[in-house]
Amino acid sequence: MAISFKSLTLPENIVNLMKSLIEWVQDRLTKRQFIFLSSVLVGLSAGIAVVVLKTFAHYIFRIATFDNGFDSRYLFVILPILGIFLTVLVTKKILKGRLEKGLPNIHYSIAKKSSIVPRKQMYAQVITSSLTVGLGGSAGLEAPIVITGAAFGSNYARAYNLNYKDRTLLLACGIAAGIASAFNAPIAGVLFALEVLLLDVSISAFIPLIIAAASGTLISKIILNDDILISFKLTEPFDYINVPFYALLGVVAGLVAVLHSRIFLKVEGLFSRSKRKSYRNVIIGGVTLGGLIFIFPSLFGEGYESIKSLSLLRPQEILDNSYFQEYKNNEWFVLSFVGILIFVKAIATGLTLGSGGNGGNFAPSLFVGAYLGFFFSRLTNMLSFLNLPESNFTLVGMAGILSGLYHAPLTAIFLIAEITGGYTLIIPLMLVSSISYAISRYFEPFSMDTKKMASGGMIFTSDKDKNILTTINTSSIIETDYVKLYVNVSLGELVNVISSSKRNVFPVTDKLNNLLGIVLLDDIRDTIFKRELYETVCVRDLMITPTEVVDSEESMESVMQKFDTTGAWNLPVVHENKFIGFINKNAIFTTYRSKLKSTVLD
Repeated sequence: MAISFKSLTLPENIVNLMKSLIEWVQDRLTKRQFIFLSSVLVGLSAGIAVVVLKTFAHYIFRIATFDNGFDSRYLFVILPILGIFLTVLVTKKILKGRLEKGLPNIHYSIAKKSSIVPRKQMYAQVITSSLTVGLGGSAGLEAPIVITGAAFGSNYARAYNLNYKDRTLLLACGIAAGIASAFNAPIAGVLFALEVLLLDVSISAFIPLIIAAASGTLISKIILNDDILISFKLTEPFDYINVPFYALLGVVAGLVAVLHSRIFLKVEGLFSRSKRKSYRNVIIGGVTLGGLIFIFPSLFGEGYESIKSLSLLRPQEILDNSYFQEYKNNEWFVLSFVGILIFVKAIATGLTLGSGGNGGNFAPSLFVGAYLGFFFSRLTNMLSFLNLPESNFTLVGMAGILSGLYHAPLTAIFLIAEITGGYTLIIPLMLVSSISYAISRYFEPFSMDTKKMASGGMIFTSDKDKNILTTINTSSIIETDYVKLYVNVSLGELVNVISSSKRNVFPVTDKLNNLLGIVLLDDIRDTIFKRELYETVCVRDLMITPTEVVDSEESMESVMQKFDTTGAWNLPVVHENKFIGFINKNAIFTTYRSKLKSTVLD
C-alpha cells in the first residue's frame, strides 16, 4: 500500500515542486521577463498537447483503417458513428454533460469572463476530438488544439495571479503555439492569434507570441514526423501570366466560402434546434454521415491525405474504396466527383459536429479550398488550350477558402507559404486571399465561427469601441443613492429634499417602487423660488416621463445608443419596472477609459 500511495502522489509532488520553482523565479524577475519565460512554458505545453492530440488521432485513424479482412467501405460507415457515440458518452459521463466546442467560446471568455477558460479544457478537447476525428468524423483537430492552447495559457496565468491583460496575452500565446505546432508554421500561428481573436496588441506584445509559437513549433518538429504533419513541395514555378486566373479563383473562393458557411450552419442548426435526445441525434447524424462517407470516402477524417493526392495531381485516388472505383480512368467523372465534394464537405462537417462530435472547420476549409483550386484549374485546362499549374492552384485555393471562412487573410497567406516551404506563391496567395476575404466580408460581416455571438454583442468584433463596451457590465456602474419621491409630495417638501441633496435628478415612484417619472432640477429651477406655490403644487405636477429607460440587464452598447438618441446625461435604470438607480454618462466614459487601457496588450 505504501508503494502504491507514493506512486500515486508522485505526479502531484512533481507539479507542486515545479509550481514552487516557477513562483521562486517569478519573485526574482521583472514582470516583462516573467512574461517572456511564461510564453516559453505555455508554448511548450501547447506544443506537447498538439503532439499528443495529433499522434493519438493519427494512430486511432490508422488502427481503424487497418486492413483486417473487412471491406473498408463498410468500416467507413460504422466508425464515424462509433466515434461520435464515444464522444457523446465521454461528454456525458466524464465531462458532466458540458463540452464547450468551437472558437466562439474562447472569444466569449475574453469578452465576458476575463479570459478565464475552464481547467477541464486542457484535456477535454484532446480526448473528445481524438475520438471523433480519429474514428472518421469529417472535421478538423485545429479548433480543439486552439481551445487546448488557450486553456493552458489562461490557467497558467491564473496559477501565478496575473492580471486580465497578461492572462489574455498568455491565452493568445497558447493559441499561437497550438496552430504553429499543428502545421509547423510559427508565423501563421502568431497571425492566427491576432486576426481571429481581434486583439489590440502593441509591438512589444508580439515578442511573447513569437516566442510561444517558436517553442510550440520546436516541440512538434522534434517529435512529429511527416506522416502526421501536413506539408507540400512545390513542383511548378509561379508565372505572372496566370494572374487573371488567380484573381478569378479568388472571386469563386469568396462565394464558395459564404456558401460553405451557410450550409454548415444550417445543417448544424438542425441538431441544435432538435428536441431529440442526444443519442438519437448521434444515430441520425452518424448514419447520414456514414452514408455520405460510403459514397465519398475522402470525407473520412480530416481529409489531408486526399489533399496531398490532388496536389500531386493524382485525383483518381480519391475514388479508392468508393463504389465508383471503376470510373477512376474517366477524367470527367473524376472531376465531377471532386466538384461535388466541394459542397458535400460542409454537410459532412455539419453532421459530425451537430450530432455530438467534436472538431472544427479549419481542416474542412483547407479540404474545400484544395478541391476548389484543383477543380477550377483542371476544368479550365480541359475546356481550353491553357496549361494552368494545377498543383499551385490546389494549394492557393486552400488559402482562399481559409481566408473567406475565418476572415483571416494574413493567416491564410503565411500558412500556405510555410507549409509549402517557401514564398514562391506569395503573389497568388495574396491575391486570392484578399479577394476571397473582401467578397466573403461583403456577404457575411462576421466569420463563420463568430457569426452568432458577434451579432448578439457577446464577443469582440473588428469594431474596437463596441469591443470595449462589451466588457462593461451595465449593473456595475448603476448609482443607487438617489432620494425617491412620491407623487403627492408638495413643492415645499421637494425644496427641502433638493437643499440636502447633491443630485439634479429625482426619481418618482409609487409605494411598490414602480417608476412613475422623474423630476429634473433644471426644469423646476424658476418654480422652486415661488413660495406661494409650496403648498398648492406637488411632484405630480412637476414630474416628466423619461425619454428612455434602461434595463439593468441591457447591453452597454444599447445603453450608449439611448444616450446618443436622447442627449441625456442621466438615464433611470429599472428591472421589471422596479426602480433601481441611474446611469451617468460620465461614469461610462470613466469606465471606458479604464477598460481601454486594460484591453490593449503591451
